[in-house]
Amino acid sequence: MKLLLTATAAAACLTCSVAFTCSVAWPAEKPNIVLLFADDAGYADFGFQGSRQFKTPHLDELAASGVRLNQFYVTASVCGPSRAGLLTGRYQQRFGFIENNVPGIMSPNGRFSGEEMGLPLDLPTMGNHLQSLGYRTAIFGKWHMGEADRFHPTKRGFDEFFGFRGGARSFFAYPTKRMPNLGRRLERGYGDFKEHEGYLTDALADEACDYIERSKDKPFFAYVSFNAVHTPMEPDPKDREEFPSLQGKRRQVAQMTLSLDRACGQIIHKLNQLGLAETTLVVFANDNGGPTDANASSNYPLAGTKATQLEGGIRVPGMIVWPGKLAPGSEYPHPVSTLDLLPTFVKAAGGEPASMDGLDGVDLLPYLTGSLSERPHPTLYWQMDSRGSIRDGDWKMMRFPDRPAYLFNLADDPSEQNNLADTHPELLKSLYEKLFAWELELQRPLFMLRRQEEGWVSTLFDTYRKPPPQND
Repeated sequence: MKLLLTATAAAACLTCSVAFTCSVAWPAEKPNIVLLFADDAGYADFGFQGSRQFKTPHLDELAASGVRLNQFYVTASVCGPSRAGLLTGRYQQRFGFIENNVPGIMSPNGRFSGEEMGLPLDLPTMGNHLQSLGYRTAIFGKWHMGEADRFHPTKRGFDEFFGFRGGARSFFAYPTKRMPNLGRRLERGYGDFKEHEGYLTDALADEACDYIERSKDKPFFAYVSFNAVHTPMEPDPKDREEFPSLQGKRRQVAQMTLSLDRACGQIIHKLNQLGLAETTLVVFANDNGGPTDANASSNYPLAGTKATQLEGGIRVPGMIVWPGKLAPGSEYPHPVSTLDLLPTFVKAAGGEPASMDGLDGVDLLPYLTGSLSERPHPTLYWQMDSRGSIRDGDWKMMRFPDRPAYLFNLADDPSEQNNLADTHPELLKSLYEKLFAWELELQRPLFMLRRQEEGWVSTLFDTYRKPPPQND
């Protein structure tokens, strides 16, 4: 399944230890771009991340074909905001997308309908940018950027859609007489609702491969947004005998990860089969840390889980493969972000990210090839409700509404076991100030978590009393 390198590039790479710093002719044509995106996977639950329990041979081989991103961050520790940052190349807090867009969230007008929740329509997405550069674009799987028709992916930069609008659904077809709400129904294109056959992870890979086959004569972008290994915990029955040494949810997530790996391998095999591997940029990443309570994933050696701003909630496995441009079997040690994927793709496609307004991400190629030696991001930020975190160099400060701040030196303590806040008060103060200065640039939330206890809805900026029900 390994992506192929040209003989010249492969030979040149033998002398490169971290990045592809050698002088090799890059292909003149625009690369195809494939983004393989997992859901709720554990940081340690892949062979290329050191797992001895889980089996991920295809992703392990893919990782050996390119650059592993050792400090790869998402912009949020939950699905929706993380994907909003990915698709726009901007911190999602800049446009008020700080919570998952799910039922039970309140919009400023006091309504609880999902109609109000989605990626703002004035923001171009990764799909829009690549369409403008001549790409055919498609998304397969989870959208989670708004269930209302106006937020539909085919209206947000994607020519094709096969998936579901919401944030989670069954991996098996729903019975015709008991169809779920709109967000969970499988949809082809716009409005063609029909359930799949078999196991959904396999169906997404099949559809992605069909799209690649049909698009091979024109540059294409495939955003394969798997819902594996998100709940519900529903492994493929053909894997029921796998991982006999594991039990309960841990065994189930191992089986679902095996299905995810097979699906990724199927897509890579299709690229090789069609002779497209050498001209395709492939990224594998995950949307947030694993939720160890819900699916028994492992984020070892990182502390924290999904929904926290500890490293286990915001640092994810990642790799980028581009034959002839990036050295196989290499690693990049500095912090990078899913914010960077949009400008990286745009630059690879022949666009100019520097001319795009409002981007927080950067083109990673000069850093991964060694042309630039400094860190792509001296500082990174996270914020949700009144919780906020900042990573400045190797120092990370975490602010809470109900306890003193934490301060960690991630170079010495990546597992965040040694809180240094008491011993570095001046540094703590300066990081507080830097985080607050960033927060002053942000927009008020577009929708907020519903606090049912006393009818209050709280955000970082204000506290709103829940309005009375609307009669219209």
